[in-house]
Amino acid sequence: MSNYEAIVAGHLCLDIIPDLSSIAPGRFFDLFRPGQLIQIGAATIATGGAVSNTGLALNKLGIHTRLIAKIGNDLFGQAVRQVICTFGADLADGLIVAAGESTSYTLIVSPPGIDRMFLHCVGANDSFAAGDIDWESAPDARLFHLGYPPVLPRLYRYDGVQLAAAFYRAKSRSLTTSLDMSLPDPNSEAGKTFWPGVLSRSLRFVDLFLPSIEEILFMLDRPAYERLKQQADDGDILPLVTPDLLNETSAQLIRMGCKIVVLKLGNRGLYLRTADAGAIAGMGRAAPPDPERWANRELWSPCFQVNMVGATGAGDATIAGFLAAFLRGLGPEEAINAAVAVGACNVEAADALSGLRTWEETLQRIASGWEKHSLSLDAPGWVFDETYRLWKKVV
Repeated sequence: MSNYEAIVAGHLCLDIIPDLSSIAPGRFFDLFRPGQLIQIGAATIATGGAVSNTGLALNKLGIHTRLIAKIGNDLFGQAVRQVICTFGADLADGLIVAAGESTSYTLIVSPPGIDRMFLHCVGANDSFAAGDIDWESAPDARLFHLGYPPVLPRLYRYDGVQLAAAFYRAKSRSLTTSLDMSLPDPNSEAGKTFWPGVLSRSLRFVDLFLPSIEEILFMLDRPAYERLKQQADDGDILPLVTPDLLNETSAQLIRMGCKIVVLKLGNRGLYLRTADAGAIAGMGRAAPPDPERWANRELWSPCFQVNMVGATGAGDATIAGFLAAFLRGLGPEEAINAAVAVGACNVEAADALSGLRTWEETLQRIASGWEKHSLSLDAPGWVFDETYRLWKKVV
């Protein structure tokens, strides 16, 4: 049995990414109309979803990871196994083949200069439940990470009983627990679910919570989410996100039980908020060696500068960077910088993994003076740290 340091479970699919680079920016909506034949480039075939994007990224960053997810016994399922095995012979061992079910897949439409669109088939993810997680397959793991409950119906139904059960079982094994989200389709079952109830049941067993600001506002404060969307000229709410909003949102999540909240802010970087030292010390097998350094912190790191090719899996890669640093016992400043660095490497390629570098190469790139985008904060108590090139809240 392999010595796995982390378990990553949840959503897994096959990503089909057509090359749309030949389409001039701004021409997409003119060209994509019924009845037209549009010539594009070859498609990239890759695995997607949190289990692939975060799990394989963690493995690439030197954290041996057990992947647990469901696939069908179809051609897409065979393709998923084949792709995953190219990253490590044992990485597909935890995949559950569900007889008679189809493998989940996503058609990712990512034209130049326009936000991505996803055409998604849930497939075997529809039946993924807490009981599918084989804890004995990774007895030495220190971290359990679960991704994308909004596309795992059995986990969020009935006020998230199955989601809470998965995290309760992880905590009963003294694992440090981590949760990521995805943005529900407002018209879907997930979009109509009462997420405050789901989260209040589960977050008391969650140590690290790493959603995007859009995802968590959609779930906890839909009026604020819709208000920001209406105020945004192009639908991008991120420029309207303020330190006060991040403070209020993260404080609510910590009251619900989280010990560390990491909010993904797209091209505006990454925000971190932590609980007190006692809560940090009780986070399980991967708890920081110096809880005081992590206690009661607020940080906001800008993104590193890159030539962007695609954003597929950028948030998942960012999470992998943070978890890899956290598992290595680094401090909050180093962890948030590692997170945005891995996310930046991700967007230098069209797919979710080929742009990533090894852990050592990533740290060398940071240390080399890699420039960050500018980020101005005009809010009481926030100061810029020149050493780490990020903003921190000083109490």
